[in-house]
Amino acid sequence: MTKLSVNINKIATLRNSRGGNVPNVLSAALACERFGAEGITVHPRPDERHIRYQDVYDLKANIATEFNIEGNCREQKFVDLVLANNPTQVTLVPDELGQITSNHGWDTIKYKDYLTDMVKLFQGQGIRVSIFVDPVEDMVEGAAETGTDRIELYTEAYAAEFTANKEAAIAPYIKAAEKAQEVGLGLNAGHDLDLNNLQYFQQHIPGLLEVSIGHALIADALYLGLEETIKRYLAALK
Repeated sequence: MTKLSVNINKIATLRNSRGGNVPNVLSAALACERFGAEGITVHPRPDERHIRYQDVYDLKANIATEFNIEGNCREQKFVDLVLANNPTQVTLVPDELGQITSNHGWDTIKYKDYLTDMVKLFQGQGIRVSIFVDPVEDMVEGAAETGTDRIELYTEAYAAEFTANKEAAIAPYIKAAEKAQEVGLGLNAGHDLDLNNLQYFQQHIPGLLEVSIGHALIADALYLGLEETIKRYLAALK
């Protein structure tokens, strides 16, 4: 069964827009777990515009499910944060400074040596490593050569094309997933997955272990409530 990890960045964005501690990021994470989420994801950025570095310490000390920290490992502050908190998983994302949201995967061929070093660093502390990649078979093969445990498929292109032509939208992801199985990589996915496109994706992608969903899930919770929303996402993954 595919696990649901809830990305709580948007909870932090709402909190930071007003200052103070409402809504409470830790309380929201614990509620997600209580309602059935099987993991919590955060993606801290250097400007701390949503998740603050202190949030990571607070979450690590209190959550009971898998903890996934995403981010740019080219930022030493991010590397230090991950090593200090020892999450279940670190997802390496090639963010650029000032980027609103992630918009591309790693070139695992060009950056093979660098990624290999980063994978060894985190694995040396017992942290599972996932590399964020586009649905390109060569990039999947390149990721495998770094020694990473998993990849996370960047699903924005799938979501953008899903309504117009879902068969065409899913096709490169199926090939990438099959390649991941062939080279022995675990498979995660995330970005713009929602209640409209998630079930079809899960049903057609072999070996899908985990999805990380934040923006759409938190938006749905404004209308449905957090508990009902998580229930619906979990149902879509069954």
